Amino acid sequence: MRNLVLVLAVFFAFAKAVTAQTIVDPQMDYYLPTDVTYNPNIPTPEEVIGYVPGKWHVTHDKLVQYMTALASASDRITIENRGKTFEDRPLILLTVSSPSNLQNVEALRQAHQANIDGTSSENNPIVIYQGFSIHGNEASGSNAALLYAYYLAAAQGSKIDEMLNNTVVLLDPSFNPDGLQRFAGWVNQHKNENITIDGNDREYDEAWPGGRTNHYWFDMNRDWLPVQLPESRVRIATFNKWMPNILTDHHEMGTNSSFFFQPGIPSRTNPLTPQMNQELTKEIGNYHSAALDKIGSFYYTEESFDDFYYGKGSTFPDVNGGIGILFEQASSRGHAQESVNGVLTFPFTIRNQFTAALSTLAAANGMKDKLLNYQAKFYRDAANETKSGNIIFGDAKDSGKTDAFAEVLLRHEIRLKELNQDVQVDGKEYKKGYAYVIPKSQKKSRLIQALFQKDTEFTDSLFYDISAWTFPLAFDLDYSMNAGNIATGADVTATMDQNSFEIHKASSTKKPLAVSDYAYLMEWNEYETPKVLNKLLRDEIIAKVAMQPFTLNGKTYDYGTIMIPVSRQPFSKNELQERLQEYTNETAVVMDAVSTGLTTGIDLGSNSFVPLQDPKIALVIGDGIDSYDAGEIWHLMDQRYDIAITKIERDRLGRADLSNYNTIIYPNSYGSPDKSTMESLQSWVRSGGTFIGFGNSLRWMSSSKMLPVTFKSTENPAKNVTFEQRGDFNGAQVIGGAIFETQLDRSHPVAFGYKDSQLPIFRNTTMFVEADSTSYRNPIKYTNEPLMAGYISKPNLAALRNTRPFVHNNYGRGDVIGFTDNTNFRAFWYGTNKLMMNAIFFAKAM
Repeated sequence: MRNLVLVLAVFFAFAKAVTAQTIVDPQMDYYLPTDVTYNPNIPTPEEVIGYVPGKWHVTHDKLVQYMTALASASDRITIENRGKTFEDRPLILLTVSSPSNLQNVEALRQAHQANIDGTSSENNPIVIYQGFSIHGNEASGSNAALLYAYYLAAAQGSKIDEMLNNTVVLLDPSFNPDGLQRFAGWVNQHKNENITIDGNDREYDEAWPGGRTNHYWFDMNRDWLPVQLPESRVRIATFNKWMPNILTDHHEMGTNSSFFFQPGIPSRTNPLTPQMNQELTKEIGNYHSAALDKIGSFYYTEESFDDFYYGKGSTFPDVNGGIGILFEQASSRGHAQESVNGVLTFPFTIRNQFTAALSTLAAANGMKDKLLNYQAKFYRDAANETKSGNIIFGDAKDSGKTDAFAEVLLRHEIRLKELNQDVQVDGKEYKKGYAYVIPKSQKKSRLIQALFQKDTEFTDSLFYDISAWTFPLAFDLDYSMNAGNIATGADVTATMDQNSFEIHKASSTKKPLAVSDYAYLMEWNEYETPKVLNKLLRDEIIAKVAMQPFTLNGKTYDYGTIMIPVSRQPFSKNELQERLQEYTNETAVVMDAVSTGLTTGIDLGSNSFVPLQDPKIALVIGDGIDSYDAGEIWHLMDQRYDIAITKIERDRLGRADLSNYNTIIYPNSYGSPDKSTMESLQSWVRSGGTFIGFGNSLRWMSSSKMLPVTFKSTENPAKNVTFEQRGDFNGAQVIGGAIFETQLDRSHPVAFGYKDSQLPIFRNTTMFVEADSTSYRNPIKYTNEPLMAGYISKPNLAALRNTRPFVHNNYGRGDVIGFTDNTNFRAFWYGTNKLMMNAIFFAKAM
């Protein structure tokens, strides 16, 4: 009997392997509809890349190779390279339509825009933007794009001719080339000849950080609104150029799921989204269900996901007059994997994505008039509800982050105006050259509302993503939504592509730096001052930070002013001036040449000027570290501040020679370092190092006595909550992402460079640290009524009041610093970037 059981087990295991092997080596007829014929002059994927999609995961280079070959062979397709990723991969786009449309494509685009603007009512083609695999390890989308592009180029018959004549398809086969390449390399190199369906196989267990993210480990499906990354910038430029009626975003989810398409949960729709949008989304869904029914695939809708945060691909169109559609396909995460629904193969997932792409095309044609009319009505209604007047924003001492927010607006094609003169609005000073005005009456008025959205009350307490993103708060800018009639100049213009940006300011008054025989002073308010200071220290130029304000030549210099003496430098006075001029030329940073050290307040020779050291930084990465948080720090240093860092795997930290570094940054983490690593870190800090930890890392930092703190717990017992309601109840205790007010002690080095004592901070944790009984140990503290925007449960709000998000502790000769919250969230939280930079540069001054 025992032998029989063994034989049967081997038989069934073999049967599974055979079944999986058969289906993961598919033929084209597994995918393609049979209601059309196919042009033999159009190359199939196999003829170009060497295999039928599904046998291997396509790498980005082969994807580009095939799309280029298609465009060369078909008069229905044009291809363009809109830029490149951080890893220099092309960001291609295919424009697909009938040959006659493509010959007249620019005129059609302009006519489409005219229909939106209400200046034309011609019967123009509908525009759909179909994008795939923004998460690189959700690869069935990009692999389906091979088949979809082939179908659009090769299918023949009256049906496809009519569809292409009525439609312009913008086909973005890979939203995330770097992530797709990383993931394809992983699963292809671990694929067995005899397909393994066991989820424990290494093929299905990617190495950290995985292929989901781009080069700097960003989730790019959160960047449609912030538009901080090169991949996002070309997408937004394409979107604005065409203003598509439908945009689809093909994703994957857990292996044991089926297939999801929108609408999501109705109660979790942003209130700025018109109800008609959701009705049209549901009608489009009927096309998807019919197509999936036809091939026998299971699916669901309206049970998960949401349409609240406009920074996702499936929601961004909703505030721009289009319809965004999210597709989520159960993921094989490789070539074939066992699931509760049986063996899930890669070709099966590709076929579902391909089917949804086809049903989107069918829906666009079947609903063409409805969708075109809806888009025109969206902008007509927006114009009717827009009031006259202006919004003003700026920072009277920091044009860097003011311009960074202006860049976001201009990339979204929101109209801005310069100030003609300094003004006071609602008690705040707005300076010419340091502030901008947004006319409320303009095409993108609803998008402007979304960027400034500041809700604190919601119909649903669950959020798939963040519940607040108010941009002027994220940039820590002064602003007024009711600025009235302000004297403004011309519209703001800028030179920008995916990687560069420069506003052409008529009011620019930056002057050349004079040669000094004595010293130079640099205020710390400007956003890019850390970049300039790093260059100074890198070149071994002596620099000191002012611990107190002072006045010189009629100008008051605040806490944190950087003083560069002329004497005892490694350069002559003229060489020093030339270097300082070079350092500041590409930034908004201004230096003052001074000829005396005698001031009102601390003199320049005072011991209240603390010497600074060149930061030599190690960033801890790898298993157990939050890759998003780590990537945001890496990106900030590498792209914004030109600061070199060394990325060290957490598992190697205990064996590395830490004497090469004076600063170690430990992002949000899961679990604590092992004993030997902990001892190594403690010894390094005692010897004078600065250790900066974020998020959950504070828990082990506290238990190890490196950063002793008291955590505040919350209780919210589940009373009258049914078993069915348990998920919603627990989810409502999560802070998915909201904005809170803190009070700053501006005399503390962590707060240097902030002109106000109030600072908005983003938070997505439920870690609450009790304030210290000694007041000066709480330089940043949540106020008694801290909620500024977003959702937080009442027990969590009560617990958050008067706690602190920042802690500093002297440990031996070193410093240990902890932040409960991410100061660099998604690269658009410019307002708190300086907190971390202050911790790096000024730890010894604390």
